[in-house]
Amino acid sequence: MSQKHIRNFSIVAHIDHGKSTLSDRLIEYTGGLQSREMKAQVLDSMDIERERGITIKAQTVRLNYTAKNGETYQLNLMDTPGHVDFSYEVSRSLAACEGALVLVDATQGVQAQTLANAYLALDNDLEMLPVLNKIDLPSSDVAATREQIADVIGLDANDALAVSGKTGAGVPELLEEIVAKLPAPRGDENAPTRALLVDSWYDSYLGVVVLVRVVDGKLSRGQKIKFMATGAEYVVDKIGYFTPKMVNTDGLETGEIGFIITGMKTIHDCKVGDTITDARATGAQPLPGFKPSVPVVFSSFFPVEADDYPAFREGAEKLALNDASFMFTTEKSSALGFGLRCGFLGLLHMEIISERLTREFNLNLINTVPSVLYRLHLRDGDVVDLENPADMPDPTKIAMIEEPWVRATIMMPDKYMGGIMGLCAERRGVQENISYVGNRAVLVYRLPLAEIVFDFYDRVKSISSGYASFDYVLQGYEASDLVKVSILVNEENVEPLSFMCHRSAAEKRGRQIVEKLKDLIPRHQFKIPLQAAIGGKIIARETIAAFRKDVTAKCYGGDITRKRKLLEKQKEGKKRLRSFGNVEIPQSAFINALKV
Repeated sequence: MSQKHIRNFSIVAHIDHGKSTLSDRLIEYTGGLQSREMKAQVLDSMDIERERGITIKAQTVRLNYTAKNGETYQLNLMDTPGHVDFSYEVSRSLAACEGALVLVDATQGVQAQTLANAYLALDNDLEMLPVLNKIDLPSSDVAATREQIADVIGLDANDALAVSGKTGAGVPELLEEIVAKLPAPRGDENAPTRALLVDSWYDSYLGVVVLVRVVDGKLSRGQKIKFMATGAEYVVDKIGYFTPKMVNTDGLETGEIGFIITGMKTIHDCKVGDTITDARATGAQPLPGFKPSVPVVFSSFFPVEADDYPAFREGAEKLALNDASFMFTTEKSSALGFGLRCGFLGLLHMEIISERLTREFNLNLINTVPSVLYRLHLRDGDVVDLENPADMPDPTKIAMIEEPWVRATIMMPDKYMGGIMGLCAERRGVQENISYVGNRAVLVYRLPLAEIVFDFYDRVKSISSGYASFDYVLQGYEASDLVKVSILVNEENVEPLSFMCHRSAAEKRGRQIVEKLKDLIPRHQFKIPLQAAIGGKIIARETIAAFRKDVTAKCYGGDITRKRKLLEKQKEGKKRLRSFGNVEIPQSAFINALKV
């Protein structure tokens, strides 16, 4: 198909503004699937996406649409996630497109992630088309939402189409707008092949499936291709596109989006953002690709059964192929054996990866307390990154510790502003700006990342009865008064339970963990002290009482000194036992203590 009849576009929006539902209507209207094949959120193919009602992976679908002018167009639609933890998926999808539909819920107006995704589209120099969704709901306010789009995002929304992803109202007009207003791809059809590697995943039958956007030239079945970043060469076995079903074809032309299968068995030859060229072509320039994702939350994962480690590592490699923002390195712990130190874009991302490993590869895993990436300035002038509190060097060698800070945007009805400001102050936040859009307040705060990766999002939602939206971007590192808190059981350091935190919160968090451990570790024949310490200073302590055998049971009355003698002898024995006693910490105690 000629380039002037191709339209590549993404749908971007805040969580739950109806991207996947609108995609369903576009697929249904253009006949991508017959009505009997349709189901709600048809592009959300993972069980976990359907259960949670969220999009995790961006999905591509090709639709053929005959416009009113009688010409047939090829629409390549990319449905993207809305949650801040999956923004890397959004930025990758936008790099393969020329246009974006900025979808806004007419009942809720512009939200934090709408703004963030609109800026991502702007960074990629895309043509943006504002669209108002959910106009079938009685609480929708089209006029006010149009004003908000103009005030907050800066897009002219006077002609913005009002549609309903649920009923299909306005969808025919939207398709005409896409064809008329979004630009066609601009590639050189006669140049040597250059294709952008947008995504990849592992299929147990087909091997590695690669999603590509052809920028110049064409890709054909049987063609020998080269991956420029790794230098690997393969022959294209299968080539095709999604409708959303897999459809095989003979080739992909300039500007088209589709998949290729090369029989690739190793995942190391496949790097997202790489440029694919013809193996015979020389002097081809690589495409700009994507900025590599930077993990912000780190946690160590260990299989409960040590024998599961090889299966766990293989599963993690397959997921890393499917999710370019998930990274890991090998780690060994004296308490938990071999595992992986994993990097994520946020807590929801961590939760999803953990659940996918458990379900898709049938693994039983435990993970350590999530932490962020700290930067240590040593007295000898070196600067080192600290992912794991267990690797912290001697405090006397450290001149300064820096932690990552973020710029957070929170939008909410103004009646909840006091509670949200109180929460930000509690989390060491620094207020930057307050503005109003109608009856909605927009708060901009600078916050330490370590304070928001745990339960900040949940607290924001509960304080605002679910009406607030929250988005953040990393801003850089700043020096803070941070300490490593070690947990000692029977005066021995238990490294998997150690954590980093601000000095002001150290005592509270240390006390929480030792109180929890007191209930989890079974009693022994001797007293067990549980302590939280910063260096040599104990900041919290609990004691697990010993079992006590009644050694005076056989003394019926008689001289008190005989009872005392037996009790003293027992005391001496317990002291000796404790000095040699090794405390057994059951695995369930680790798992539950780490949940604090």
